[in-house]
Amino acid sequence: MKENTAELVAQVRSNAVEAFDRLIEHYGDRLYWHIRRIVVNHEDAEDVLQESFAKAYTSIADFRGDTESSLTAWLYRIATNIAINVLRKRKKWVFASLDSLRGDLLSTFEHEVEPSADEIVVKLQRAILALPTKQRLVFNMRYYDELSFEQISQATGDSVSTLKTNYHYAVKKIKEQVSVIEIEE
Repeated sequence: MKENTAELVAQVRSNAVEAFDRLIEHYGDRLYWHIRRIVVNHEDAEDVLQESFAKAYTSIADFRGDTESSLTAWLYRIATNIAINVLRKRKKWVFASLDSLRGDLLSTFEHEVEPSADEIVVKLQRAILALPTKQRLVFNMRYYDELSFEQISQATGDSVSTLKTNYHYAVKKIKEQVSVIEIEE
């Protein structure tokens, strides 16, 4: 972001609509795709994105950072929490884990994938959706969103070492899954 983050946050806090519009313009696409990789469905992703920005707007007074990195982590934390809440609402059983939704997410993905989609990308997405929720979140934030482990830590509340371990296992499982797929062809 070219402008000073502290200035932008101060402008948003003073109800400057154009400042918030700049914030949305800068982060909108990144957050949409982050959310989409969590909830899979486009309509849900749009709803979560809108709710995330509404929450950010009403909670901007609680933001305690002054760097783009801390603002990014804060926005990702809001979006991640709201997206996970959407997934929790999908659960059929109150005590079921989020990981039990993997089949539903994969089914949604299969339904929404375009026939012209690149086959290797589809295989990669299937492998990612097969990961446990925490590993999938960490992998997506690191690989696709290119967030540092420190930013992911701020966004998730997990320690950097835990995140590195989750990422390592996620990469290992994805490589195994993709190589199995390639061998079976």
